[in-house]
Amino acid sequence: MQLPKLHYALLLEDEKPAREHLSAAIKIHPELRLVDAVATCQEAIEALGKHQPDILVSDLGLPDGNGVKVIREARRLYPDIEVLVVTMYGDEAHVVEALEAGASGYLLKRQAFEELGDAIISVLRGESAISPEVARYLLKRFNAVSESKADENPLTERESEVLKWIAKGYSYDEIAGILEVSANTIRTHIRSIYRKLEVSSRSEAVFEATNLGFLDLKD
Repeated sequence: MQLPKLHYALLLEDEKPAREHLSAAIKIHPELRLVDAVATCQEAIEALGKHQPDILVSDLGLPDGNGVKVIREARRLYPDIEVLVVTMYGDEAHVVEALEAGASGYLLKRQAFEELGDAIISVLRGESAISPEVARYLLKRFNAVSESKADENPLTERESEVLKWIAKGYSYDEIAGILEVSANTIRTHIRSIYRKLEVSSRSEAVFEATNLGFLDLKD
C-alpha cells in the first residue's frame, strides 16, 4: 500500500483557541504535517527562516501587523509556496490585498473550521479554495479593468492552454499529464502568466484573463 505524499504547513493565527482548532485540523489530515503554529508576524517570519513549508495558512489581523507582509515574505523566500488566508475579514479591501500579495486561496474562518485540511490539499493541487462570499469581490475587482489593456493577448498559445485547464480546476500534475510535460514546466508557464497579467495567484489569473477576453470558459 502506497503511503500518501506528505505536505508541510505553517500556521499563523493569533487567537489561541482558533490556533489550536486549526492546528488540530491540519494534524489530523493524513497528507499534512504542521511544522509550526505561531501567533505573530515576527514569529511567522522567523519560522519561515527555519522551515520551508509547502503552504502558509495565515490570518490577516495580527497583534504586530498585517499578515499580508508575511505572505509577501513567504513568496519572496519560496516563490513556489502556496498561501491560504483564513480570516474573519471578508471585505473587498482585505480580499484584494491578500490576493495581490500572493494568496492562492481565501477562506472565512467559519468555513475553515469545518474543512481546513481538504482546503489546504485543494490549494496544493492547484485547485481553488475561496469562500463563496468572497467570489463577488473578485468579480468586481476584475470587471474594473480598462478596455485598452485588452487590445492584445500577451499569453502564448501554450500559456492560454495551461490557464484554461487551471480554470477548469485541474491540478499542476494533472495538467502536466494531459500536456505530456513535467509539473515544473507547468509551474514555469504559471509564473510567466502571472508576470504578463500582473497577478499573484491562480484565481486572479483566471478572472483577469476572462475579463480581458483572453480566456473563454465556455470552450
